[in-house]
Order: sequence, then structure tokens, then C-alpha cells
Amino acid sequence: MSQDPIAILGISAFYHDSAAALVVDGKIVAAAQEERFTRKKHDPGYPAHAVRYCLEEASLRPQDLSYVAFYDKPLLKFERLLETYLAFAPRGLQSFKTAIPVWLKDKLFLRRKLRNDLGKHSAFPLLFLDHHESHAASAFFPSPYEKAAILTLDGVGEWSTAAYGVGEGNRISLSGHLEFPHSLGLLYSAFTYYCGFKVNSGEYKLMGLAPYGKPVYTETIYKHLLDLKPDGSFWLNMDYFNYCQGLTMTSRRFDRLFGGPPRKPESQLDQRHMDLAASIQVVTEEVMRRMAADVHRKTGCRNLVLAGGVALNCVANGKLSCEGPFESIWVQPAAGDAGGALGSALFVWHQLLERPRVPLSPDGQQGSFLGPSFTSETTKAWLRSKNIEFREIEGDELYREVALLLSEGKVVGWFQGRMEFGPRALGGRSILGDPRSPKMQAVMNLKIKFRESFRPFAPCVLQEYASDWFEMQPGEESPYMLMVAPVLDKHRTPLCSEELETMQSDADLCKRVNIARSTIPAVTHVDYSARVQTVDAVRNPRMHRLLRQFYQITGCPVLVNTSFNVRGEPIVCTPEDAYRCFIATEMDVLVLEDCVLAKTQMTDSHRESERANYLAQFQLD
Repeated sequence: MSQDPIAILGISAFYHDSAAALVVDGKIVAAAQEERFTRKKHDPGYPAHAVRYCLEEASLRPQDLSYVAFYDKPLLKFERLLETYLAFAPRGLQSFKTAIPVWLKDKLFLRRKLRNDLGKHSAFPLLFLDHHESHAASAFFPSPYEKAAILTLDGVGEWSTAAYGVGEGNRISLSGHLEFPHSLGLLYSAFTYYCGFKVNSGEYKLMGLAPYGKPVYTETIYKHLLDLKPDGSFWLNMDYFNYCQGLTMTSRRFDRLFGGPPRKPESQLDQRHMDLAASIQVVTEEVMRRMAADVHRKTGCRNLVLAGGVALNCVANGKLSCEGPFESIWVQPAAGDAGGALGSALFVWHQLLERPRVPLSPDGQQGSFLGPSFTSETTKAWLRSKNIEFREIEGDELYREVALLLSEGKVVGWFQGRMEFGPRALGGRSILGDPRSPKMQAVMNLKIKFRESFRPFAPCVLQEYASDWFEMQPGEESPYMLMVAPVLDKHRTPLCSEELETMQSDADLCKRVNIARSTIPAVTHVDYSARVQTVDAVRNPRMHRLLRQFYQITGCPVLVNTSFNVRGEPIVCTPEDAYRCFIATEMDVLVLEDCVLAKTQMTDSHRESERANYLAQFQLD
């Protein structure tokens, strides 16, 4: 007699980037962020659509669930909130008045809300886990290691802002914590805010801005803001920050220290902002280096796993991977709060239910392709219902044709298989281009992504050729676009004296970014770095086939890979999302499974109408 499967639903919600993940008998069946369904970027609400998708993917009903796990402990978080406000009273009254109604409406009664949303009569146990344990579980359990050191770094969970420990077999144990308000994530977010970017979504912009500057403020940060210890622990001088009691990240004292008020969003970036970005990036890398070295000394582990929002800092990750002391590093692709949903479900299966774990090769994340997919038949039916013209191309011919279009300089929207879980497009919902084109970065930034011109694009490269193009060891992997590596010298382009002068002194970022620095200029940042995605045939077979065809045509095993969306919008989820994004931008070709659409087949009036309707929905951030 067969035993019913044990189905565990993990949920993260009500702070940033809500998500749901489903684990059935220890296998990750589905995971997705709520924003992909609601089209609200970083949607923090209850992930009703993501939950529904996860259950449908496994053909389950809410009453079939064995357990529901929530990624943190709301009551402990509320305790931290109250204690913080009391410590700073009477300052912070306005912030208190803003935060408390949200807690009284939803967060304090989360148990009841989850029961109501999933079905009042469902009998499953409802479990609330520690925030950093959820992060740690998301990092270790899908990793390929039998044993590894664990390091989690983010803004703040309940009280912890960082934690370390060890994972071995089917158990994790966290032995050290750094507590609020001393937070590397919040320190980085403070500079994100001060430089005019949106907190919790603009940190990667600050990271991309850093190579344009010089770290001239590093000593100022150490002297006034951060008391850093040899083991990586630190204290922040809270006189310079306002996030404990106010509605801003920084205080007037911070403003005076760095020469003026925060930059207004969308205003001109000047050299001071670039230097601030470079400085906080250097400090972040040093804190992570010291923490990793200390964890290595204390655990003796050869491998390290990372999670938490700070683990999305791929520049710092690349330095750790290159400089050691760990032999190997694995980062959870959905390292932020969304990944907590997955970690909470895996924690219940392995740690609470004591189920065995067998590390999988290359890992247990399945390429992070854990979201919805749409069959070719479904896609064709939708296109026909809208009277949209397309060509159907199957098998190897599809990959050859798309590779040829890319080699001719066409920009291609690439929609294949399951949607990615996490913030990176990895070849399921991607916009692709030829990295050899010196104009490609500017075209994709300004005419397709509608974003800042200084932002770099990532290369995806055939795994077997990665070490021929980037400073990586043979066989070294970066499948989730979470490591930065320099372009090899042999592919770099010498700069003339005029170009060198522009690079060193011109305040116009457009001029700097348009200087070709290598034979793949579209993916080479101003410091010759690249956020590399290695593509192998096991995790990512479709993208691997396309890259092989492009390599055969051009001799270059690299493509530009950026997320399929415009600025202010989440990555597309459905064929309809992809079509509307395609027609509203200057992409040349859209590939929906085996259906190929060309922009030349559409009238100008139809394109302009669709474009206006589409862009009106999104507020650029």
C-alpha cells in the first residue's frame, strides 16, 4: 500500500519579495516570487498566486499539504520593532505610526491569515522558523556538499543581521550571530539610499556604479561609521543613521560627513557618488573577507555556502572565490527573502523530520528553473487567438536560426521552459544579444531596458570555454550569475591616450561606457570585470544548445544575457507578458518556445499603440 507523499509548502511574505516554494518527499517541485504573477516589482504581500502555482504544479490541494513553513518569526520581529522604538523615543514617532498599522492589520495575526488563505479546515501544522535558519537551509541543503561552512548576511531578520555555522548531512547548526542595528546589508542600503537609488532594489545599481569611482571614502567610513574587528564583526555608529527610528536611512550627520544631502532619484550622478559607491563596495568586500576567514578558522570546512541579500553582491563573491580561503563556494540563486521560502520547506524536511539528504551533482537547485512553463501548444493557441503572426521552427533548426540572427546584431527575447526562481534571468526568460557589438550595451540599456546607461550586462558562456575568456580555473562554475571574474588579457583591447583620458576624468558615464575594452565589449565593465554565467548541458540544456550554435557561427562562445523585462517591471512570466514587453521595446525578434516572431511583421501604428499602453503601467524606479 503506497504512502501519501509528504508535501511541505514554504512561504516568505510581508517584507520584501514574497515567494512560495513546494518540496514533496524532499524534492524541490516548484518555487516562484509573487511579483511575477501580480506584475508588482518586489511585491511584499501574501503570495497567493505563487502558492496556487506551486500546488498546481504538483497537482495538490491545500488540504493535501503535510506542513506549511513560514520563513521567520513575526512575533520576535515585532518585539525587535517595539524595543527599537522605545530605545529611541520620543524620536521616531512618525515611523512608529507608519509601521504599527501594518503589523496590527496583518503581521501579528499571520497564523490566522495563513489558515484563512489556505483553507480554514486544513489540518496541516503551521511552523514559524528563524529567519537566518531559513537562509542557511536554502544555502546548504540544495548545495552539492556533504559538509560546508554557512554564512548568511542580510539587512535584518528577527534580530540577527548575519549568522554563521556548519551544515553536515541533513542538519545545519548556526553558532554565531551579529545583531541589529549592526548590519552590513543596512550599511550598504544606507549608501544606496544616499546615492539616490531605491533601497531593497537599487543595491545592484550601486554595485554597478562602483567601478567608475575610486574608494577615496574608505578610511572615512572606517573612522566614523564602522568599527570593524579582525573576525569581521563590527559596530555601527548609529549617530550617522536613521533607519532605527526614522523614515530615511541616513541622518543629517551622515549628510555633512559626505558633503551634502542625498542625491535626488533620477538626478545627475557626479564623481562623488561614484567614489562613494566604490568606497562602500571595498568596505563590504573586506567585511565579507574577514567573516569568511573567521568562519573558515572556526569550522575547518573546505566549502562555503552563502545566502541572504548581501550574498547577491557578485563582486564580493568573486573575490571570495578567487582569493580563498575556501576551496569551493555555492551561493543560493534566490539569496534574498524569496529564497527563505525554499529554505523553510527544506529545513522542515531534513532537520525537523530528520529525513536523509544525499547531495546532488551538480547541485539540487535544478538550474533554479522552478517556475511556470508553457507548452508549445498553449503558446501557439494564445498567439492565434490574438491574430499574431509567427513562424514555427523546431529542433536544431530553431537554435541555428536564432544564433544566426544574434550574429547579425539582432536583439532576441528568449522565452523557454520554466521561469527562473531568483532575481537573475538564466536563459528561461532572457533578452539576448551579440557581445562583440560595441553598440549593444547602449542599445539594450536605452532602447530596450530603459535604464541607466552605466549599468553593465552579463555574459553567459559555454562552461567548457569559460576559462578561455575569463579569469576562472578550468572547470570552475558560475551557473547562477553570482560571481564576477575579469576578462582575460588576451581578449582586452588596448586604449588610446584619448580614451584613457576620457576613462579617468570625463564625468559623462555614457562616454565612458561606450569605450570598447575587449573583443566582447557589451559584457566588459569599465574595470574589465564581467558578471559571468557559465552554461552547462545538465542544468541549462536549451541555452547550451543555442550557445553551441552561436559559437559554431562566430567562434565566440559568449552571449549577452539580461533579464526579460524593462526597468520597473518584474521579469516576464507568461507568453503574454513576453509579447507585450517585446512589442513595447526595440527588440528585433521574440522566441516563444518554438514560435518565432519578427518585429518587421508588425505595423508601426500597432507597435506604437501597444508600446504606450504597456509602459504606462510601470513606474520607473
